[in-house]
Amino acid sequence: MPNQASDIVARLAALGLAVPEPAAPVANYVGATLSGALLFVSGQLPFGADGALGAAHRGKVGADVTPEAAQAAARLCALNVLGQAQLALGDLRRLKRCLRVGGFVAAAPGFVGVPGVVNGASDLIVAALGEAGRHARAAVGVAELPLGACVEIEATFEVAA
Repeated sequence: MPNQASDIVARLAALGLAVPEPAAPVANYVGATLSGALLFVSGQLPFGADGALGAAHRGKVGADVTPEAAQAAARLCALNVLGQAQLALGDLRRLKRCLRVGGFVAAAPGFVGVPGVVNGASDLIVAALGEAGRHARAAVGVAELPLGACVEIEATFEVAA
């Protein structure tokens, strides 16, 4: 069976997107860890192409940030996940499939749309990897995230040797 994720860069390009340079960790951890056939990518924030966390992606969803802006932030996070994967693997063609996505949303009290926000990341992963992008998932509302970000996304991938 051919590697289903072999055209990730082309799929992203068709969407007008590119895999970004990964951000340096903001604390004492690494961006990704490879163990056997599993790649664990640390939680990524919605840094834009300029490497900055935009004002539209800071604060609590349902208060300071609209659900739509938060979904766009989750999409940026997923792009940054792919950037970390590329750095760790050297080539995104090594990604066989996405196993799990974890989404954390800084939610205002009473905001119940957390799964819809994390769909921004899930949809991007599926668009990039096709069927190999379908994954298990957790979508969790939290009180605060690093640097005041509204969303953080992590992922686990199966990789080829």
